[in-house]
Amino acid sequence: MITINQGDRIYHPGYGIGIVKSIRKKSFSGESKATFFKLYFKRNDLTWLVRANDMPSSIRNVMSAREAKKIIQHLTSWQGKLSEQWKVRATANQAAIDKGDPLGYAEVVKGLSVMQEQLPLSATDRKHLNHSIEFLCEELADALGKTHDRVRQLIDKATSSPPTVTH
Repeated sequence: MITINQGDRIYHPGYGIGIVKSIRKKSFSGESKATFFKLYFKRNDLTWLVRANDMPSSIRNVMSAREAKKIIQHLTSWQGKLSEQWKVRATANQAAIDKGDPLGYAEVVKGLSVMQEQLPLSATDRKHLNHSIEFLCEELADALGKTHDRVRQLIDKATSSPPTVTH
């Protein structure tokens, strides 16, 4: 579990970038006071009151500009390959998306972008590619202080450039 304070920006893989609006102790149904976080996620216009003990492990701090630059470099240089078996590939991609790790998003984007250049993507592959791009754009734009369109250009450039060889 991460340590968060009021005003902190956080990331949840299902809801995107959020902000900790308040931290309060409350009692419900005769229960002793428990700490609750009031979180707001702009992507879905969602306000979520969550007990500190029930905070999902998938919530993490948002990435820094330095981390964002590493993600773009990873997009450019990653040479991994996705499974040719659609079911194995779909399961792995969905797991990477559900985990909420930006490196995982980057690898899904890169792998499916390369695959798309060679053959048409299935509906599931297109869905995974679009979600990964959307989630990556949201967080990279926030970290780098750039527009979604500009970040999308950076992603397109990183995924279309030939992989760099490292020694």
